[in-house]
Amino acid sequence: MTRHLLIAGAAIAAISLAACGQKTDTKGAATPAEQAATPDANPAATVITPSNEAAAPDFVAKAAASDMFEVEAAKLAATKAKSPEVKKFAADMVTAHTKTTEGLKKAIADSGQTALALPTVLPKDLQDKLTDLGKADNFDKAYMDNQVDAHQAALDVLQRYAQDGDVPAIKAFAAATAPTVQQHLDKARTIRDAVK
Repeated sequence: MTRHLLIAGAAIAAISLAACGQKTDTKGAATPAEQAATPDANPAATVITPSNEAAAPDFVAKAAASDMFEVEAAKLAATKAKSPEVKKFAADMVTAHTKTTEGLKKAIADSGQTALALPTVLPKDLQDKLTDLGKADNFDKAYMDNQVDAHQAALDVLQRYAQDGDVPAIKAFAAATAPTVQQHLDKARTIRDAVK
């Protein structure tokens, strides 16, 4: 009996997940030009997440937290990194992610979404990553591994919102920002592969 209940439960879960993946409204889809200008998201990241990244509040929280994490991790790298190339990358990340935070604020203002606010502290998962990074034995390697992961996650969120976002001004910000994050990701991979 328990086995039958488990099988039935698994079948219901599979049907529910399949139904969640069906698109019924294409009103918010990105134009072909936006899709061409925005790099492909990581296919593995299309797994259903608890948040709705096509909703402005969730997107804003994730994008702002990503920028905040990048800046804080780069500040650690300024004092802990040994490689000049890693230090340069970190300095570039402070500049770039400060700029994207300002761009996000402008997109929110342009959208008239006055209820949207950027977080002021890192979420626990990112704070934990930052803490672990500070304790790493081989900081340069840990930082660059972390940068590859963080930029891939940011790219995935930007790509999804650029395609399915619910606020046009913020959606345009996501589409315009994704190519820059793709460049950061590519550079992070190159440096990571060179770091010993």
